[in-house]
Amino acid sequence: MFPLVRGQVAGAARWIADQERRRLAWARSEPAPPPLRSAGPRVFGYLAARALPALLGGLVTALLVTGVALAGIVVRSVLAGTMTVPGLLGQVLLGITLLTLNLQGFVTVAGLDRRLARALLESSTREELERRIGELAASRAEVVAAVDVERQRIERDLHDGLQQRLVALGMLLGRARRSPDPERTRALLDQAHADAQRAVEEMREVAWRVYPSALAHSSLDEVLAMVAQRSAVPVRIDLAPHPRPGRPAETALYFVACEAVTNTAKHGAATVITIAVGPNATGVEMVITDDGVGGADPDGSGLHGLARRVAALDGRFEVRSPPGEGTTIRVELPCG
Repeated sequence: MFPLVRGQVAGAARWIADQERRRLAWARSEPAPPPLRSAGPRVFGYLAARALPALLGGLVTALLVTGVALAGIVVRSVLAGTMTVPGLLGQVLLGITLLTLNLQGFVTVAGLDRRLARALLESSTREELERRIGELAASRAEVVAAVDVERQRIERDLHDGLQQRLVALGMLLGRARRSPDPERTRALLDQAHADAQRAVEEMREVAWRVYPSALAHSSLDEVLAMVAQRSAVPVRIDLAPHPRPGRPAETALYFVACEAVTNTAKHGAATVITIAVGPNATGVEMVITDDGVGGADPDGSGLHGLARRVAALDGRFEVRSPPGEGTTIRVELPCG
């Protein structure tokens, strides 16, 4: 019984503290802070200390209401002609004094509220460092796992595609060597030459998926145009002027675009894909949308690997894919 009540009280305290933090962030024109993870002593301490600003705020509000009531009485007296000029001047002076006290009171209460919130709700430097270290350790482990998954994918591409083609090429050349018919030999050599060309193309595809060499001498916009050209589904690219991110960020954006286009072509049943790239408050943002069937699994190996790659660069990765409404992938990365 008591643990249940304690849990409910803690949840209510955390919710109230979150609302207060959002209100203060809105007053400072700042983005909404992340929700608190737990209602510890600092949260309860803030709610207890918050009683003082609440009391002062109530007094200031009562003073404001009193001033408004007195102003109404003065206006009514002036209209009725029952107030003398000295009395009117005195009431105006009193009104200005009350208004000044009200403004000063509101500013003081707001400042006290902010200081209490910063002191009792915001993470300390040590806590922030510990949280950051934990995130970096998790990101490092996820990046290692993503690299292993990528290596397995490359091994499958080489084994199932290029290796099989090279084996077939060797068999064609062997048949050409053994053939006594010159015409037959020439036909086999032509076929072997065509297979060798296709093997080279497959090797380029594998190398391109490992790392897009075009990024070394081309911009992200040009590389995305190449991705669009290689797509089986029409791709529309919408580019807005934006600061060029660093090479790791460009590489991450490229892989997100490739994975999204590939998934849509295989499973999305879409007629068009839109890739929009532009600036945001912290760097660059890329939004990929399609008009397919939706239902993409954010926890699938492909999308989850991309999320880990983006998180390792201090970015944000979001997937929205309701069934029947297409898929939207949003990536935000810093430019530094």
